[in-house]
Amino acid sequence: MAKLGRSDDEIQLVKRVARALSSRTGTQLRLGIGDDAAILKPRAEAEWVVSCDGFYEKVHFKLDLHPPESVGYKSLARATSDLAAMGAKPRFFLLTLALPAACTWVWLDRFLRGMARAAHAFGLVLAGGDTAKHSTVAISITVIGEVAPGRAVTRAGARPGDRICVSGTLGRAELGLGLVLRGLAKDPRWQRLLQPQLWPQPRIALGRWLARRGLASSMIDLSDGLSTDLAHICEASGVGACVNTERIPAVSVPPALRHRRFDPLTLALHGGEDYELLFTVPPKREHELRASPKGLRLKRIGEITKVRVVILEDSSGRKRRLEPRGWDHFRNH
Repeated sequence: MAKLGRSDDEIQLVKRVARALSSRTGTQLRLGIGDDAAILKPRAEAEWVVSCDGFYEKVHFKLDLHPPESVGYKSLARATSDLAAMGAKPRFFLLTLALPAACTWVWLDRFLRGMARAAHAFGLVLAGGDTAKHSTVAISITVIGEVAPGRAVTRAGARPGDRICVSGTLGRAELGLGLVLRGLAKDPRWQRLLQPQLWPQPRIALGRWLARRGLASSMIDLSDGLSTDLAHICEASGVGACVNTERIPAVSVPPALRHRRFDPLTLALHGGEDYELLFTVPPKREHELRASPKGLRLKRIGEITKVRVVILEDSSGRKRRLEPRGWDHFRNH
């Protein structure tokens, strides 16, 4: 992380990051922070799974609304969820952090506490990165995980007849974001509803369980919303899908909030940042889901079809095309 030619202030900042996110060397991390690059030694019986993710002020969070601890935690959780979607075990991460001068003291310390919490929870070790001064906070994270050879789950394996399943309850993070943006984050009545937005839980154990057993034919994490992420699976697999609205595990919206236009089904279909897993399972193996990791709610919501279109069917049997209306950086504002 540290390089020649840096100012004393930047070197001290890097040391603070290193102390907060202690980089332990070992059999796989031969060299961590302190040189031009890290040295990793993969195990012979594993494949590396690598992903990167950006988390930017004014795009993904607001300094005046989101706690620094949550920003640090969530920036790492978002990236780690990509590993969960492939069935990989998290190992290392690289952090690029650009900050305005005003954020290099108290804000940074609180940010690092949140990131350290996430690193500990997900089993990640900081291997290196970079720092820079910038007018707004910009965070870029590369995560590295490992999976047994040939066991990584991709988006491209869904086949007609496969069951479409999801973990958890959908729309909770979008509901929490709505509360934050409407200035209700400090209202004690809604603190529980904010947790999925501020402190998401990537489904690492479930992803690894599905991958080890070769149970999921395709998988993706729900970062952009069910309607959009299901479309990604269908496009990659060359298939379509039919989803039943009655089966979707939608968030429960308290009566006091319904006048604020929080519709449970809309939140579940198009709300992003749930970081649950959306996956497909061959019909003959669906019964094996009963043995999934304890504490996880898995729900079959539909079926993969031959016709390459995504259909939403309501309780009356009426069908309509489900358009991908989740998050899109170049469409949403």
